[in-house]
Amino acid sequence: MSAGGERAGAERIMSLDVMRGIVMVLMAIDHVRVYAAVPAGGPAPGVFFTRWITHFVAPWFCFLAGTGAFLHGRKLGDMRALSRYLALRGALLVLLELTILRVSWTFNLDFANYNIAGVIWMLGWCMVMLAALVRLPVKVVGWGGVAMIALQQVFQPITSALPQWLASILYQGGETRLGPGGPPLLILYVLIPWIGVMAAGYGFGALLTRPPDARRRLFLRAGLGMTAVFIVVATLAAVMRPGDGQVPLFARILGQQKYPPSQLFLLMTLGPMIALLPWAEQVSGKVRDVLSTFGRVPMFYYLLHIPLIHALALVVSLVREGRVDTWLFSNFPLAPPAAPAGYRWSLALLYLVWLIAVALLYVPCRWYARVKSRSPQGWLRYL
Repeated sequence: MSAGGERAGAERIMSLDVMRGIVMVLMAIDHVRVYAAVPAGGPAPGVFFTRWITHFVAPWFCFLAGTGAFLHGRKLGDMRALSRYLALRGALLVLLELTILRVSWTFNLDFANYNIAGVIWMLGWCMVMLAALVRLPVKVVGWGGVAMIALQQVFQPITSALPQWLASILYQGGETRLGPGGPPLLILYVLIPWIGVMAAGYGFGALLTRPPDARRRLFLRAGLGMTAVFIVVATLAAVMRPGDGQVPLFARILGQQKYPPSQLFLLMTLGPMIALLPWAEQVSGKVRDVLSTFGRVPMFYYLLHIPLIHALALVVSLVREGRVDTWLFSNFPLAPPAAPAGYRWSLALLYLVWLIAVALLYVPCRWYARVKSRSPQGWLRYL
């Protein structure tokens, strides 16, 4: 490979790390919000945008997981090896969601009554499915993912004919059980159309092989075009939607369906992030260093940030109430029971705890990024 080609590869990887770092930092806002008992949106602009800004996290994280799989496949030069890697890593993510992360969210061991299938569950199963898809041509995988996103509603009647537990996992979501008479499982992230998002990201990876100037122009045009389509369609739908007069127009435009993610939700979130990629290739200095550090170790960051934020919430409760509220040990994350009266934090406190959490996470993430760079082929690559 030429020197220019090596530089281009480094830029591509750095830009993806920067974008991953952005979504990791944004993600922490929403998870502090959970422990702050601040609603997941509402007509008040402060609360609405506190939730809305974090909508970019799951789509971009899933999309980049597919892009990362494409780049890893190029590095390996063996689709069978890539398939094995994706299947093993996906299974590991599902296991982590149901064990370590389950305990981190609640700080209890009440597995018999509460289990949650969140974003890591979804990413894990999507990787397992992508492990089979990577044997197909890249364009087939990428455009197939786009088609699944666009036509996702056709799966509703199809999944309705399946067993309830499988229909819930694939498309319907909600609560099901882990086996007949088994413990409950609350499914937040279904697999359709998220596997389509990851597959589209895999196809997107091929565009990163283009010359730098050409791909930057392409990303900017594609991202801005997707964003423009969203603005036009979502605005028309909001203006024409009857019975929503009490909801502010901005909330009707931006308050798109996330569970499962609608086409407009994915246009709203993926378009601007794709448009930001040219900036991510040019950013430098401390901003690049901090964001790319988080972006190089996303799973390590995720595993640390949930128990850290939960622990910080215990400290906040102790300072504010003189005791640690027992609600913080209940099965509440993203589900009832509701916080006790008077518990809710102010937005100022929420953002202060978020800044503290991100600052505390930087040191171990920087250490782990260095450790991982010294052992790129070992077991650490799965985290």
